[in-house]
Amino acid sequence: MSILDKINSPQDLRELSSLELETLSSEIRDFLVRKVSKTGGHLGPNLGVVELTLAIHRTFDSPRDPILWDTGHQTYVHKIVTGRASSFETLRQDGGLSGYPSRQESVHDVIENSHASTALSYADGIAKAFELNGESDRHVVAVVGDGALTGGMTWEAINNIADSNNRSLVIIVNDNERSYSPTIGGLANQLATLRTTRAYEEFLGWGKSVLAKTPLIGPTMYDALHGLKKGFKDMIAPQGLFEDLGLKYIGPVDGHNIADLEFALSRARDFGGPVIVHAITEKGRGYGPAETDEADRFHAVGIVDPDTGKPVNVTGTSWTSVFSGALVELSDKREDIVAITAAMLGPTGLESFKAKFPMRTFDVGIAEQHAITSAVGMAHAGLHPVVAIYSTFLNRAIDQVIMDAALHKAGITVVLDRAGVTGDDGASHNGMWDLALLQIVPGIEVFAPRDSQALRDALDYSVSVCDHPTVIRFPKGAVPIDIPKLKSVGNSDIIFDSGATRIAIVSVGAMAASAIEAAQELSKQSIAVQVIDLVKVSSFDEVLIDHLASFDLVVSIEDGIVTGGVGQNLAHQVVAANNSINFVTLGVAKEFLRHATRKTLLAEMGLDSAGIAESVKKAIHTSVI
Repeated sequence: MSILDKINSPQDLRELSSLELETLSSEIRDFLVRKVSKTGGHLGPNLGVVELTLAIHRTFDSPRDPILWDTGHQTYVHKIVTGRASSFETLRQDGGLSGYPSRQESVHDVIENSHASTALSYADGIAKAFELNGESDRHVVAVVGDGALTGGMTWEAINNIADSNNRSLVIIVNDNERSYSPTIGGLANQLATLRTTRAYEEFLGWGKSVLAKTPLIGPTMYDALHGLKKGFKDMIAPQGLFEDLGLKYIGPVDGHNIADLEFALSRARDFGGPVIVHAITEKGRGYGPAETDEADRFHAVGIVDPDTGKPVNVTGTSWTSVFSGALVELSDKREDIVAITAAMLGPTGLESFKAKFPMRTFDVGIAEQHAITSAVGMAHAGLHPVVAIYSTFLNRAIDQVIMDAALHKAGITVVLDRAGVTGDDGASHNGMWDLALLQIVPGIEVFAPRDSQALRDALDYSVSVCDHPTVIRFPKGAVPIDIPKLKSVGNSDIIFDSGATRIAIVSVGAMAASAIEAAQELSKQSIAVQVIDLVKVSSFDEVLIDHLASFDLVVSIEDGIVTGGVGQNLAHQVVAANNSINFVTLGVAKEFLRHATRKTLLAEMGLDSAGIAESVKKAIHTSVI
């Protein structure tokens, strides 16, 4: 029996020797490669936090000491040591283990949200509650990836945490980007002890109170004393920034040396106030294909060969790659086009743009709000910025879209990847809010292309607009074959027509293929249907409204929240033109979705071809057609 087989809870870790911990670390890495290669998931980040996770659970008493992860994609090892190793065959599968922390799975999980830069605010709130409840013996641990430090919310939280001298809050910075060597050995440990000893702080406090009363030279002497202390430590480790904010700092610590980690973590735990522990880790550690992947060290993988790391299944052309190629092609002709992303250069398809136009590419870190407003500034100065982010992260920047971009009529283009139902990454990765949010923004144009040609056309038009913002949204996955239009209705396209019909299906974006399949099935049952692709989903011209008002039944379908979405907006206008029409809106219910495939979730919500056809037949039975 392996050591890993004996680990069912964090308590089991505390009985292990140094040699056993080293063996366990190797076993966990082998386990991760074997399991994640079969299901897909965040492999590289978890290979990098093996020793760090073991040290955390040996030092702190979870769940009494809550451990918060920012973000949760680095929690696979945490799941393993909290009794969920046997479920890894089901990782990211319907009904199986979530790829992120899940309160339903374990009392050891706290934050389910996968949006970065939030953990320190959670930690601040929990620490305050412990203080008010008289639970001074409980500690709060926040594990923050170095990328999360680029988000503004992190610094808002740090500003508040720094004012909490007596709350035991340990911030562990998992730094897998910096290449400098960690400060290790006796001197570093002595400095850690010095920084986190209350007597040392009391000495400085005494010095400040006594010397401040000494006429003329007293304040100068205290400043010199404090400056000497700070200057000496700054020569050893880069803690100056945090200590200037009022936080104690330990590190850098070798994030793969459990003994060093436990020493640093125990000092931080016992200090009794907020402390930052800076751990240097290697993303993808111990797995050759990940270590040699210069792009992102296997940050996230699909199903791969565990020996080579190469994909097992070759998918078709993706929406992302179509956008990527089209943007580069347009930018060859337009020197004013620039690209902005928020720490998503590769996933949003901007790597090829950066390779060709490095000076015109801006990665602002996990800072979507800044990305939008910076883009507005660029537009003001004569550029046309294209901001590429995941749809779910637009939620964070909707205020900037409204008050900075739309109010100032800025010619920027926002491209939303992973729009609609994304599926297996869980509730917070679905991009199902964008359509409803954008319906309320004055003067904005939003496009939901149905295929690759429609995406190219939308991008070509959008970058030509200089007096208002434009948005293009598309889902995750392979782009379907192009769907030709039969004729135009205003700005919209008729893409299927079985003739002499009183029924219309209105589709939004990538739902077009399912709408056509539903119409074809209905035609076999002698139910004539016309399918209309909206193309633009933010405003509707009179030609379209009049055309739809001539039908007896209209059914709209979208892969976004139905409440306040495109369908309800369109229905409001069509019913105003013909109040006898039966208008049915189909979309995502106002609830958080579990993790499962996009295909599975759409089918359950009646948004696949069979569900759409069934909704049409049901509506017919309640209408006079």
